[in-house]
Amino acid sequence: MSTKGVKFAGVTVALVTPFRNGAIDEAALRKLVDWQVEQGTDCVSPMGTTGESPTVTHDEHERIIAIVCEQAAGRVKVVAGTGSNSTAEAVRLTKFAKSAGADCALMVAPYYNKPTQEGFYQHFRTVAEAVDLPIMLYNIPGRTAKNMEPETIIRLAELPTIVAIKESTGLMDQASQIAQASNLTLLSGDDSLTLPLMSLGGEGIVSVVGNIVPKDVKALVTAFNAGDLAAARTWHRKLFPLCRDLLGLATNPIPIKAAMRILGRDAGEVRLPMTPLPAADEQKLIASLKNYGLL
Repeated sequence: MSTKGVKFAGVTVALVTPFRNGAIDEAALRKLVDWQVEQGTDCVSPMGTTGESPTVTHDEHERIIAIVCEQAAGRVKVVAGTGSNSTAEAVRLTKFAKSAGADCALMVAPYYNKPTQEGFYQHFRTVAEAVDLPIMLYNIPGRTAKNMEPETIIRLAELPTIVAIKESTGLMDQASQIAQASNLTLLSGDDSLTLPLMSLGGEGIVSVVGNIVPKDVKALVTAFNAGDLAAARTWHRKLFPLCRDLLGLATNPIPIKAAMRILGRDAGEVRLPMTPLPAADEQKLIASLKNYGLL
């Protein structure tokens, strides 16, 4: 087991952001936090990809982090999304997250501007040296347009406050290299890869499907940690079709918000440039929810 970010092992749910009539639905967001506490989730993570962080204003971004920290009230750990393609903005958001009471900052690799590997290193080092708050790296080249190479991540792991990584490349060799050569807590960033990544040394998941079935996701992680591989495989096989559809029918978080609405846990609309799930795909999603036993 890793030594740095072990308190962020387990199941972190990447929270959706409820929007209603173009504004943050603060009451609905508080209910989401309460529900995750009731379900036994280890950590919640506002303002990641699933939270539609690229669509909010700076003031909204801070407000969402503040609401989640306030509502969590120490009952569940908060891993606040504070990443940016602007290093100065990442520092500002991370300082705010610390002041709001977050336990950790989830920091996506700088997107769009495609820095060099040295640029990635200097970006994260600058934030780590500016704010005394644990940092979880978030590597998702499918969104950011460039991979943080394992050598860069291993180098960053030498910094004391960089404690974990949300690994969303889908590259098992890369995950193996990070697990072997660093003491970061390695977490899957893809629900369908939780079990494979844990078999390589991963210690949990930052989950999208956990917005609707967090207990099942936790059951998989708990079974693996208990050495019950048969049970972990059973949970993986049950979860896999639902995970595939929630991330395959349309860009996240369009399907998960549709699923929550269908299940009576309405998280409001998606924000442009995200658009609602088309009717034909919604029927596929309904079939997936029925097959899982949720409808």
